[in-house]
Amino acid sequence: MSESSSGVNTLSGSFPKSHSSQCSDLRVTRTPLSVDHSPDSGLVSTPLPSSRFRFVSWHRLEQCDVTGDQLTCPRVREGPSEEELCLREGGDISLERWRRRRRREEEGQRWEERLQENWENCVELNLSYQDLGDPFQKENFLRILRRLIRVEKLQLIDNSLTNLSSVRLPRCRVLNLHRNHLVSLHQLPKLPAVEHLCLSENAIGSLGGLGALGNSPLRSLNLTRNPVTFTQDYRARVFNCLPKLEVLDGIPKLPEDSLPVRLLPQTTRMCNIL
Repeated sequence: MSESSSGVNTLSGSFPKSHSSQCSDLRVTRTPLSVDHSPDSGLVSTPLPSSRFRFVSWHRLEQCDVTGDQLTCPRVREGPSEEELCLREGGDISLERWRRRRRREEEGQRWEERLQENWENCVELNLSYQDLGDPFQKENFLRILRRLIRVEKLQLIDNSLTNLSSVRLPRCRVLNLHRNHLVSLHQLPKLPAVEHLCLSENAIGSLGGLGALGNSPLRSLNLTRNPVTFTQDYRARVFNCLPKLEVLDGIPKLPEDSLPVRLLPQTTRMCNIL
């Protein structure tokens, strides 16, 4: 038996066999920390490679060559923002400079995203149920529609659209505007090639503007659940204005639909349903 410098009795020989066998199984390879000799405090550890990641959260460490045994005090929270760092370094001048740079970067990013958009080459597109509640969303949606120069089949169901007169769809053959907020046919987009047009469940109250579709090859039109369908001689008026039309509201053209429209006053008369 011998007494160590700490006052604890230890065996002068080796450890017991059972204890030594357990220690031999625990083979953990650890990278030793490099140290510098300082005349004041003796040994001082050098900065680890992980020091350059001290303001980075763990989920953002995409390419990191630091191993687990080289971390001293890992940070699990996010570091200070760029705005806070600018305040620390140069005050208001640096902050304003950072904000200008940030705005330029965001504008450049938005421009790159717009360049990556490929709306011009869309042939069939479904943009229904967009929930356009904010004016910015509606304006951006119209911007996209104006770029659809090759689309042939377009679905715009239930988008709360009110006016598409600024949009031109030169190749669109099928357009579905079911359940929107159109109140007049003048609010339709320009459709020189349309063949099938669905306007059901809108708020269209008159046939004014229907003549703009007279030069198009329109074959079927759906105006069900619009107030205009209660207009007197409704079907005869529509077929009289659109001679190429074959189907109206899902019903093919009937012989009585080709009869001449009776002379009516200028004001549109409505059928009263009691």
